[in-house]
Order: sequence, then structure tokens, then C-alpha cells
Amino acid sequence: MKIGDVAVIGAGTMGNGIAHVFALAGHRVTLIDADPAALERGVGTIERNLDRQVQKEVVSAEEASAALGRIDAERELEAAHAADLPGGDERSWRTRR
Repeated sequence: MKIGDVAVIGAGTMGNGIAHVFALAGHRVTLIDADPAALERGVGTIERNLDRQVQKEVVSAEEASAALGRIDAERELEAAHAADLPGGDERSWRTRR
């Protein structure tokens, strides 16, 4: 199975980490969380972690910028339908709505 687009449900510690790794690997990622504050924190964490990787010369600034550009933040679960690899815990999604 070839993986192109990825959906990650939940922007918490695990979700934003998974989104970060997939984006660095060149995949388009849809990071989904019903809570706008959680989504904002998740994307902010990814930005800070990418900045840290640039400072440590693990990735270039161009790679970090490209990875961040591959991440779309969405609030609706329906955004996962276009993904080749949807992932996350739908039960936690449903209880937080």
C-alpha cells in the first residue's frame, strides 16, 4: 500500500508528533481536532519542534518550512475522508465533541 495523504485525529502530544514525522517524510497531513485551542497548541508545538531541529542542524530551514506547509489543520472529522492513511482514536474524538 502506497501512502500519500495522512489524517491524524487528535492534536495532542501523540497526534502532533505523528503529524510532524509524516510531514517531514514528505506526506500531506491533515491534523484534526474538534477543540480549536488544542489544534492551535498542536500546530504551535510542531512549529517549535521544527525550529529546534533547524537549530540543531537536524533539518534545514527549507525542509522545516516545507514540512509545515504540508500540514493542514481542520476541526471536522470529515476532513479525514480524503486521506490514504487515516489514524487516531475516533472514540476520543466523539467524546470531546
